[in-house]
Amino acid sequence: MKKSLIALAMGAFVLGFVEFVMMGILPVVADGVGVSVAWAGNFITAYAVGVCVGAVMLVVGRRVPPRRLIIFFMAICAAGNAISALSADPTMLLVGRFVAGLPHGAFFGTATLASKMLADPGREGQAVATMVLGQTVANMVGVPAGTLLANAFSWHAPFVFATVWAVAAALLIWKFVPALDAIPDAGLAGQFSFLKAPGPWLILAAVLLGNTGIFCWWSYVSPWLQHMGGFAEAAVPMLLVLAGAGMVVGSTLGGRTADLKSPGIAAAAGQTLGAVALLLIFLIGRGPVPCAALMFLVSVGLFFVSSPQQILMVEVGQGGGELLGGACVQMAFNGGNAIGAQVGQMVLNTGAAYNWIGLAGVPFSIVAVVLLIVFARRFERRYHLQATGRA
Repeated sequence: MKKSLIALAMGAFVLGFVEFVMMGILPVVADGVGVSVAWAGNFITAYAVGVCVGAVMLVVGRRVPPRRLIIFFMAICAAGNAISALSADPTMLLVGRFVAGLPHGAFFGTATLASKMLADPGREGQAVATMVLGQTVANMVGVPAGTLLANAFSWHAPFVFATVWAVAAALLIWKFVPALDAIPDAGLAGQFSFLKAPGPWLILAAVLLGNTGIFCWWSYVSPWLQHMGGFAEAAVPMLLVLAGAGMVVGSTLGGRTADLKSPGIAAAAGQTLGAVALLLIFLIGRGPVPCAALMFLVSVGLFFVSSPQQILMVEVGQGGGELLGGACVQMAFNGGNAIGAQVGQMVLNTGAAYNWIGLAGVPFSIVAVVLLIVFARRFERRYHLQATGRA
């Protein structure tokens, strides 16, 4: 495995950690800043909004070589987490979460392009999956460790860890990622020209709706495990290791499926798995064994789609919109994250049991599957031939 891809994975690790650790420590943070668990969902939303806003950085950074951009994004990540670590009230934590989210989409858009450039021919999907693997390992190891840190010391501790890691990742990227050429400058308007076609919008709508469905439930996975699974709070970190293992499995399978079949087919398969798992959460999501198994299944589906969807958007953005296309996936992903957290919050505020937030996500996920199937059948081959220069 190339050192350059490992260095990029280190950057993906800290962003994955920061994005998902809040789900594991939500009750602890809520208690620490004096808000309800439902209100604390706003900390998840703040990060997601930051992701959407931050992608705009690529509009002005299109002429900057990828390695410099990625190091800059790690610096912003460190700053945002430092603010979170120093927070003394909900407002300051909201600001810290927003700033920490700013580089997320821009990083993954740029790192996806860099991974494809560094990949051996025919292994682009696996190269992107290697970079994304950092995000999945963050969920398998980092998020449980962050939850343990929060429970053992303070809810501030995970954000201190993230600040230090972001600085270390920036140094590794500087050392091991070679200088790569910036994408051809298509001008300010040229970056957005790929969005005139329907294909990219089908992908982005699928990402947005698919993640809205998943995050209706995933945003509240920690209290769900306790209320529906009957697990003690102390058991949640180990259960999140299981979830992280599912994400690693999903990311690996998604990358290989994208290379063997196509990214569109792989993304549709992953979204289908997520939709089925959410329905099962509503129907049989009670007790320790079903809850643990279903959490694993959702985790597989959640990251099965990750590298295929990133590749799809880089391909549809060919001609100057590659970075923006890759970033748009993360904007849609975290837009779905934000909406899903709010939908789940509305369901819980009615007094409904935690299994109902799984059912609330099913319609969103089903529509995502349909959109990806339409894209794969009508548009994918044309975009792939253009991206490989065979059109």
